[in-house]
Amino acid sequence: MSTHHGGPVILKPIDEIAKYIKKLIPANIPENYSINAMFKGIANEKSIREGIIAYRNFLYLFCDYLNSDGHLYFSLKKKPVNETDYPFLYEITDLLSNIGYHSKLSDNNNSLLVTELPSFIAVIDDNGNKIKPKNSGTKLIKCLRFLEFCGFVFNGIDLKEKKVNISDLEFLEVSYPKDPILLTGLKIMSIADIELRKKRYKHDYNHDNLLICDYRLIKTEDTDVIDILKDFLYPLPEKVQEMSLNLHRHCIDMGMVCVPIISIFEVHFAYSYIKNKNRKLSVKDIYQMRMWEFALSVRHDYCLVVRSKKTDKYLDVIEKFPSVLQKKIEKGYGCDRKLYNEPCQRGCQGFRFSLGDSILNIGDSIEVWLDNEFSTYFKK
Repeated sequence: MSTHHGGPVILKPIDEIAKYIKKLIPANIPENYSINAMFKGIANEKSIREGIIAYRNFLYLFCDYLNSDGHLYFSLKKKPVNETDYPFLYEITDLLSNIGYHSKLSDNNNSLLVTELPSFIAVIDDNGNKIKPKNSGTKLIKCLRFLEFCGFVFNGIDLKEKKVNISDLEFLEVSYPKDPILLTGLKIMSIADIELRKKRYKHDYNHDNLLICDYRLIKTEDTDVIDILKDFLYPLPEKVQEMSLNLHRHCIDMGMVCVPIISIFEVHFAYSYIKNKNRKLSVKDIYQMRMWEFALSVRHDYCLVVRSKKTDKYLDVIEKFPSVLQKKIEKGYGCDRKLYNEPCQRGCQGFRFSLGDSILNIGDSIEVWLDNEFSTYFKK
């Protein structure tokens, strides 16, 4: 246990993390979408799409195995930095990325011959300099064993040995007998994650992470925000999805801008009004200027968060809201410790509402609230 924002940090159980990650995996991947031409030399479009689906399905199983047996493959940190501080997940991501990127598909596409694992084993660059890996050999063995448990097969290394010396590793052949086409998907996703993510998103929020199967990276064109939002809302009750999508459309029609920020432990759909549209703003700029957002986190699950700053300008409107909403607005928001002498609950982020059935009772009022907050931007 360590401290964060003045309070203790308690690491969330790995089964909660697994269930959380599973929500981020896209449930509805289109049967047909345009694929970036850079991938067509690796496989035909049909195989690429089938490979992405197979990789997505593997991630569902990965989360199930993480839920049931993940605790056996790594120990809890004594002093976690935050409640989701599981380096093992990033190490697994590094390994999957290395396997997919630094490999060649066999002629029958049933295996990958890995040429190097730079995240775990030192490599020599073009200038003859030795580049140290960011992860240890011990972590490599741990990750390989977990992936083996998940259905991967590794030839070239005996993971059943108590002590495995990676210096003896001359080659690594990787297969996935349950569904070999997954290897094509893994290779495509690894290349996309390394070579296209920064070009497409141009901000620091999307970390190189293969655990959420962001298939949109390989598309020729960007995906409409509302389609990404539909994927995000999919696990929620149908009426909550409908209310959320209507609120999105309403705010876009008003002139707001929405930017999605999706990574393994940080999901936001931030809505902002940009006064000076002639100035080019980054995604980070727009996020910092947000008036409200949809968000997902391990701590709070699905939420709608409002960052209103001018409620004093329309108190007469607020008086007509349901009492539960009136009381919340009257209390205000800000630092939990400073304002209420309570443990940090991220109160500084805004008024937080759970995206469950209960929000349907105040959904119309929230829309009116945002309308009035928005209108204050045009008043002197």
